[in-house]
Amino acid sequence: MTHPATDPTGGPAGGPTGAAPAPVPPARRSGPGAADSPRRSSYERWKAPQGSRATALHAGAWWLWALGLATAASRTTNPLVLGLIVGVAGFVVASRRTDAPWARSYGAFLKLGLVVVGLRLLFSMLLGSPIPGTHVLFVLPEVPLPAWAQGIRFGGRVTAEQLVFAFYDGAKLAALLVCVGAANALANPARLLKSLPAALYEAGVAVVVAMTFAPNMVADVMRLRTARRLRGRPTGGIKAVLQIGLPVLEGALERSVAVAASMDARGYGRTAQVPPAVRHTTTVLTLGGLLGMCAGTYGLLAAQGASYGLPVLGIGAASALAGLRLGGRRSVRTRYRPDRWGVRAWLVAGSGAAVAGLLIRAGGVDPAGLHPGVVPLVAPTLPLWPAAAVLIGLLPAFVAPVPPKEASQ
Repeated sequence: MTHPATDPTGGPAGGPTGAAPAPVPPARRSGPGAADSPRRSSYERWKAPQGSRATALHAGAWWLWALGLATAASRTTNPLVLGLIVGVAGFVVASRRTDAPWARSYGAFLKLGLVVVGLRLLFSMLLGSPIPGTHVLFVLPEVPLPAWAQGIRFGGRVTAEQLVFAFYDGAKLAALLVCVGAANALANPARLLKSLPAALYEAGVAVVVAMTFAPNMVADVMRLRTARRLRGRPTGGIKAVLQIGLPVLEGALERSVAVAASMDARGYGRTAQVPPAVRHTTTVLTLGGLLGMCAGTYGLLAAQGASYGLPVLGIGAASALAGLRLGGRRSVRTRYRPDRWGVRAWLVAGSGAAVAGLLIRAGGVDPAGLHPGVVPLVAPTLPLWPAAAVLIGLLPAFVAPVPPKEASQ
């Protein structure tokens, strides 16, 4: 037995005629002081949110942060400061990387840095060094060279000073590689492509496809090795490598054909007609701006050019941006849900820029602390305020969105 529905006054729903019930007005939201909406604290407002499409960090912010750390690493040969920079980069990568294929590149760059240090030491022992030294460690058999190779020696004595100098030099290059690896592990290359200017879209597609080919190939190799291991087949040896390599190459070919078809379907390569004057102006501004940026960057990295490097870099960047802005008129593509540059992106990029700026300043104030002496041989010490400046690079580990566990699925 069912009962008729009643309205709030006790009568039947819809009134005596059985008409449809009147629409109920929406509930009014509570005011800011209501008890059911407590005010959030400052910590909750600035706490790193969970990573999602709406809260994802701009990929360019990660590259600017990494380039700032790389600039700081290029201004010092102190192994303690370089180790601190590598540690800061590694901590941020460990706390904010996902399980995507490109996120595994940090370990590869770290191993490559160790190889670079080892090769630098090996070449220093075999080919000698211009650094004079008095602490002879051992003497290698010296190979006599012809007259046209005067000034070059192969073998001979190996001193502690030349090995320390080679270690400092190799550690600097290794730190630069690690910073680049951190950017590759944190920045999504596909989303970085979406953020490129319209004038660089076609070149960006080629670069991103080239960058993502190797991680996808590594993922395919790991998948095939796991499948062979589950089937009880060997995963080592020349025969196993050949049997794994053929499916990997076949998958890469199929992926390239699919990418080409999708790019053609989306109108890749189609451009709009622009006046010749605009094209010539775009070329002049872009090329001149890029040359200015190269000269300014060289000035910043050189020990004597820090005074003129920053103005030249700024002028070159402004010219290049103007050229890219004009060149974007030839692109007829549209952007779907472009990534936004928010406050957290400014904090991440600004932390890397702050580290670079403070280390450049420290090089002018206390050059001995950032460049320990080799002749005479002294133990390196950790300068306090440059080390504190490097710790600013840890800010992304606390303000960047926390990546979800299923980011790579």
